[in-house]
Amino acid sequence: MEPELAVGVIVGSVRPGRRGEAVARWVQGRAARRGGLAAEVVDIAAYNLPVLDEPLPAAYGRYEKPHTKAWADAIASFDAYVFVTPEYNRSIPGPLKNAIDYLYREWHDKAAGFVSYGVDAGGARAVEHLRVVMGELQVADVRAQVALSLSADFDGEDFTPGPERDRELDVLLDQLTAWGGALRALRRPATAR
Repeated sequence: MEPELAVGVIVGSVRPGRRGEAVARWVQGRAARRGGLAAEVVDIAAYNLPVLDEPLPAAYGRYEKPHTKAWADAIASFDAYVFVTPEYNRSIPGPLKNAIDYLYREWHDKAAGFVSYGVDAGGARAVEHLRVVMGELQVADVRAQVALSLSADFDGEDFTPGPERDRELDVLLDQLTAWGGALRALRRPATAR
């Protein structure tokens, strides 16, 4: 029997007053209702990553800074990810891109899904950019996504997703479970198969 799929729910904003924490807790809660998933919220703000300050490219995997090593250990421990991101100026927040760029092999051969939020298109343009980045990092992104509206899915500061959002997230988690489980075989040494 396969162990639970370890899913990192990555909060992609570090801005004070951000909505991402509440959204990430919602994702984690929906994942907890399912068998086979172990979801953990991963807040990039907690890692205090400065603008990329490693002397060597991430592809070398020779990290010098303690914050990079801690971030690498966290990301490497997951089988799949759900990125929770706002849309800033038709893209992803700078701190999220910075956090992604710190690492390379830790992302490989894993699955990713996206829950975005924004004013116009629910953060869809941020997800478009994330899909391109994930492709470069050999991450298989699932088709289903959840695009939350700041006016329809939030009541002031409170996150109030309706039942249709729960259904959308369930479809995303179904796809993430399938892809995340399938990709485990690529990460196992040949002798372990």
